[in-house]
Amino acid sequence: MGDVQHVSIYIDRRPDDVYEFAADLRNLPRWAAGLARSELRKEGDEWVADAPFGKVWIRFAEKNRFGVLDHDVRLESGVTIHNPMRVAPNGEGSEFIFTLIRQPGMSDEKFAEDRAAVEKDLRMLKILLERK
Repeated sequence: MGDVQHVSIYIDRRPDDVYEFAADLRNLPRWAAGLARSELRKEGDEWVADAPFGKVWIRFAEKNRFGVLDHDVRLESGVTIHNPMRVAPNGEGSEFIFTLIRQPGMSDEKFAEDRAAVEKDLRMLKILLERK
């Protein structure tokens, strides 16, 4: 079993607002540069994006009322990485939580880089949502 780190950020917006923004994959390149550098294209039941590490195919959880934004990212190598992600109520606002799971063979340095990328993406999400 790999190491797991929960990366979260408080966003001063209602959970429904945060969920709707994050669940709209057209917004992904605006806040998740670690995953999508360009607009996403729909291919069947997956979305295709150009990531910093190559082309990726993304499949998000069905829209739901529980704030679940889990998604699978399939790399060009064929490896699929499951990414648990949630929006939870926190007082008047929301807690946005990304669960980072160390992949097999991943070095400490690469795991730390991945965490830093997730933190950067979540800070951008906060900025965008709190600006509205």
